[in-house]
Amino acid sequence: MKKVFSLIFILTIILSGCGSSKKQLQKGNYDAAIDKAVKQLRKDRDDTKQIDILTQSYKIANEQDNERIRFLKMEGRPDSWDEIYIVYKALNDRQSLVRTVTPLNSNGRSVDFPYIDYMPEMVGAKRKAADFYYAHGNELMKVGLKDSYRQAFNEFVRAKQYVGDYEGIDNKIQDAKYLGMSRVFVSVRNSSIIKFPPEFEQDMLELDLPRLNSDWVEYHTQNLDENTKFDYYVNVNVKNIAVSPDQTIQRDSVIKRDVEDGFKYILDKKGNVMKDSLGNDMKEKKYKTLQCALVETIQTKACRIDGDVEVIQVNPSKVLKKDPIGAQSTFENISSRALGDLGALNQQQLERTKSSVVPFPPDIEMVMRCSESMKMAIRGAIENNRRFIY
Repeated sequence: MKKVFSLIFILTIILSGCGSSKKQLQKGNYDAAIDKAVKQLRKDRDDTKQIDILTQSYKIANEQDNERIRFLKMEGRPDSWDEIYIVYKALNDRQSLVRTVTPLNSNGRSVDFPYIDYMPEMVGAKRKAADFYYAHGNELMKVGLKDSYRQAFNEFVRAKQYVGDYEGIDNKIQDAKYLGMSRVFVSVRNSSIIKFPPEFEQDMLELDLPRLNSDWVEYHTQNLDENTKFDYYVNVNVKNIAVSPDQTIQRDSVIKRDVEDGFKYILDKKGNVMKDSLGNDMKEKKYKTLQCALVETIQTKACRIDGDVEVIQVNPSKVLKKDPIGAQSTFENISSRALGDLGALNQQQLERTKSSVVPFPPDIEMVMRCSESMKMAIRGAIENNRRFIY
């Protein structure tokens, strides 16, 4: 019912921006017609056309609302008091709007509407609505299901918003929130032949999990306390860790480069220096070839981690999803020795002659280097499967 009235309210707002007051009246959008008529009357209080539209729309809108209230009261459903309060509030708001331009004068006739104090009815309906939400929340807490706890939380919050003086209401809200929350435990399980240190596991689980939390789902990497029960488990299963052997490749090459080396005069067939049109001696650039032998030593080593991320529901126990994941780290070092004229080398080649052969990283360091890309793979798998956890 609340959703229905929310939709009606949104549609009223949308429709209020379309067409004149007369068109809104003809369409049966009485509150939109009233709103537009009031705006026009604020500019011209003697506009008889707008006065007639306001009078007619106000009368029909109030009749419809009062008829709805009478029906709901006769029906006697305890969950109707929220709607009754909303309708009374609409009557009160409409009256407050119209009173900003009344009394009016139409062709010498005074136009006004009798004031009705809706406050007692609004307060009474609000209290009865709150009583219903409070009682319904208590009933839902007895069901013992996640969904019922979550609904009970919303009922208690609504009861507090309406009245706020129920004994222990804050504790009830907290209990419903705690019991309605789904908790997810994320852990790493290593079944590979290489045992990585605890800090690697800790680093892989630095996943910014609070960013994944929602209103009713919390992600954890540590047990909160011995009484905490988790509803889902996200197991990061490391199945294979492969570290390649140290590899060293030597590559020899000869680098040649032509560079400018002064100039020489241009001679004619008789051996005389030729002249240009201005009488200057004609010259041409001379080049020489520089040569350097480059001995490059390329050191490489790689690590690959493969596994999967599985999402497990506790009650009833079942695997909801399993996705493969993987990560890779690579070590590479290129050093060079130059034999010959260094002027033949480009800047990159020259820089490499300043480096030297370095020790290969240990296997465990290669594994540690995979942590960042592994974290990205784990976080991506969890985010892609969040729809299974609610």
